[in-house]
Amino acid sequence: MHTRRYHHGDLRAALLSRAEQTLREKGSGALSLRELARDLGVSHAAPSRHFKDKQALLDALALAGFERLAAALNGSREAAGEEFAERLAALVRAYVGFATGNAELLDLMYTVKHDPAASDALITAAHQLGAMAEEMVAEGQRSGEVRQGPVDAIAMPVFTTLHGYASFAVSGVLPAAEVETGLDAVIAYMVRGCAPS
Repeated sequence: MHTRRYHHGDLRAALLSRAEQTLREKGSGALSLRELARDLGVSHAAPSRHFKDKQALLDALALAGFERLAAALNGSREAAGEEFAERLAALVRAYVGFATGNAELLDLMYTVKHDPAASDALITAAHQLGAMAEEMVAEGQRSGEVRQGPVDAIAMPVFTTLHGYASFAVSGVLPAAEVETGLDAVIAYMVRGCAPS
């Protein structure tokens, strides 16, 4: 068997990339460090220099997913206008776009996050999403576009509605053609739920 030589960082990146491809095509049950090594043409021991076991690989995949999602949400926010409704709409569209484009990864992200063995880095990355939603609500309160009250109590229904809609979108409960058109109504519902009395 031909064994390819990877630089230290390259093999880790190649393992994560191949693992995400396997996740997308076959699900997390099909992930195996030995199979990934075979697919990449390296010795079966080579992945262990980067991931001590499958759980460590899943943790790293989930962490990378949260980082990509955060980047997408931050990007949407920077591209949106100043109004709360515009920023919320951009965030919702970015989240649903990520979910529909990375359904298996998103599922893994939330599964691994709740694993007792989840790394501190992963838990921190997951909490940053909630912090982002809370900061948007706090900004909306300061501008008078969002009702007053505990920020987490206002942000939580927004995030659970968003995640629920995304879950419906990726599971096929919502036909693909309706995912985009239904978003307008969901965004309007969220904005009304946050509006001052």
